[in-house]
Amino acid sequence: METLIVHPKNKEQLSALKAFIKALKIDFTTEKNTYNPEFVAKIKRSQEQMNSGKGTKIAIEDLWK
Repeated sequence: METLIVHPKNKEQLSALKAFIKALKIDFTTEKNTYNPEFVAKIKRSQEQMNSGKGTKIAIEDLWK
C-alpha cells in the first residue's frame, strides 16, 4: 500500500480533506510540524559544524561593540 502526504494551504482545505478521508473510513494520523523541513536541516547542519569545531563563537558583549 502507499502512503500519501498532502500539504493543504489553509485550514479550509485541511478540514475538507479530513472530512473526505473520514467519509471514506480511511485511517489517518496527523503530525504537527511548525517548521519548514529545509530550515530544520540547515539548523541541524550548523549545529553539527559547531560541534565539530568549524564555527566561531562570539560573546554577547562583543555584539554591541
